[in-house]
Amino acid sequence: MPKILTTHTLHPRASAMLTGAGELVVASALDADTLATEAGNADIIIVRAPLPSALFEGATKLRAAIRHGAGLDMVPMEAATAAGVLVANVPAVNARSVAEYVMFAALALLRRFRMVDRDLRAKGWLAGRDHTILASELAGKTIGIVGFGAIGQAVGHIAAHGFDLNVVATTRSMRPALDRVGFLSIDALVEQSDIIVLCCPLTVETRGLINRERIGRMKPHALLINISRGPVIDDEALIEALQKDRIGAAALDVFATQPLPSDHPYFSFDNVIVTPHMAG
Repeated sequence: MPKILTTHTLHPRASAMLTGAGELVVASALDADTLATEAGNADIIIVRAPLPSALFEGATKLRAAIRHGAGLDMVPMEAATAAGVLVANVPAVNARSVAEYVMFAALALLRRFRMVDRDLRAKGWLAGRDHTILASELAGKTIGIVGFGAIGQAVGHIAAHGFDLNVVATTRSMRPALDRVGFLSIDALVEQSDIIVLCCPLTVETRGLINRERIGRMKPHALLINISRGPVIDDEALIEALQKDRIGAAALDVFATQPLPSDHPYFSFDNVIVTPHMAG
């Protein structure tokens, strides 16, 4: 019976299906040494965490690395190719889920949900209601989407047709626009958008794309939502902008280091929503 190693616990229905096809094992830890050791006799690995290159050197039975999601940056492609291991992913399968997260995050930031909930619980009704005078609605705002693949298009569709937002996007391909979507350069997009959503893959070109200069171009009330990959943002520049109130707020689902350390500065901001890579 083939051994199927998964880096994370899967949905019960998926686990049941895979258990019927082989011996399903969940990795006991996600550090490089543990993953390499436990993949040593695996036939298939299901990937939801970065794999070390050394894993492919020792896993002589490994036939496939299946990315449970779209982004392939978690798989060292050169090492997998050298070992003759098939790599596959499931692009676009979670586009709707991620797009819904974006709208949830935008609404929560505009309605100051974290602060309302915190103060209502700790200080009472009136303290919670005090935040409503600074709340804002989505309709009529401009949402700028960086990366216009399946996820970006899903965000654009919901934003335009569900919330009456003005939608602009930037993408390498500059493909024909969907209904009610316009294209801008990245610099024009960050200047004109009230909400900036990062949906692009992590590449050499997109690493550090949202740098100090581009953050400086953003509107003072702008919201930045990242469901792409952590290194697309220059963390140091964003933290500085948040400390100096240069932008309105941020919602971050992905980070350069995952899990995010408990003492990370992002946890110190009331106007930052931090989630554990759960958008999809």
